[in-house]
Amino acid sequence: MSITTQRPAPAPGDHGEAALPAPATAPDGATGPGVAPMRPRREVLYFALRDKRILFGAAVVLFFLILSIVGPVLDPTDPTAFDGPTGAPPSAEFWFGTTTFGEDVFAQFVNGLQATFLVGLLGGGLAALVGISIGFVAGYRGGIVDEFLSMITNIVLVIPTLVVLVVIAAFLSARGVVVEAAFVGLTSWPWAARAIRSQTFSLRAREFVDLANMSGLPTWKVIFREIAPNMGSYLFMTFILLFGGAVLIAATLDFIGLGPTEGISLGLMMNNAVLWSALQLGMWWWFIPPGLGITAIVGALYVMNVGLDEIFNPKLREM
Repeated sequence: MSITTQRPAPAPGDHGEAALPAPATAPDGATGPGVAPMRPRREVLYFALRDKRILFGAAVVLFFLILSIVGPVLDPTDPTAFDGPTGAPPSAEFWFGTTTFGEDVFAQFVNGLQATFLVGLLGGGLAALVGISIGFVAGYRGGIVDEFLSMITNIVLVIPTLVVLVVIAAFLSARGVVVEAAFVGLTSWPWAARAIRSQTFSLRAREFVDLANMSGLPTWKVIFREIAPNMGSYLFMTFILLFGGAVLIAATLDFIGLGPTEGISLGLMMNNAVLWSALQLGMWWWFIPPGLGITAIVGALYVMNVGLDEIFNPKLREM
């Protein structure tokens, strides 16, 4: 399984950095030539409800999220218990069949969904927090601060993730989903930091930022009161990409045997299916559900991101 992370399309002249969607109104809400006095939230909601990609992606993610919550209630079976018949196909009693050891595949699937969303939320959230903070500070302060933070970003960017995880796995006898999410989050933030730094460089030269500086506001207030709100749509799309990327990275690590040693996840289900020759034995119900689950969740998130890019950028909207 390969790891691919979609990124916002670069703007001309950005040398690979992600582009900031054009704001629908002026940053300070003023009116003037070319600026319409509109309600941004209602406008975004209006176009979002008309975009089938956003509705489809949100419906898919919501379906699996609800299933991860309701599933354990519908099937309270212990996902690691050897209570069922061995290698049984799907039936009324075992909806997704059983493994070669009699484990309930449906119970594993719904519990694996919980781990998937937990890794995406914690890993993607941590990566977004680190990337946004470093990108804002580097882009706003510039100078030696920017050079130092850019050096750290470049170092983390070229670190061989799998090699580091192998070393960590050698020293940790027990690993959980939270540990995996922390590792994913601490190694997947550099591209977001570079993209946000590029956009902050552009926004810090605007008049409303100059006015905030002249009023004596401290740096952190200028960043989070003036710059961050005008990048809200871009930050939201960045988090979606980091969420999907964290799910993919975690699934890949689980699949090659470097994931958690405790609990169950969709990647671990696929790893066990390969390890115990499910494909050769014709036990398709063991590896197809987790594979489709990962593909559907990540694919839906990326489809949503494409739709949101057009919603937040008026130049790309279909009227």
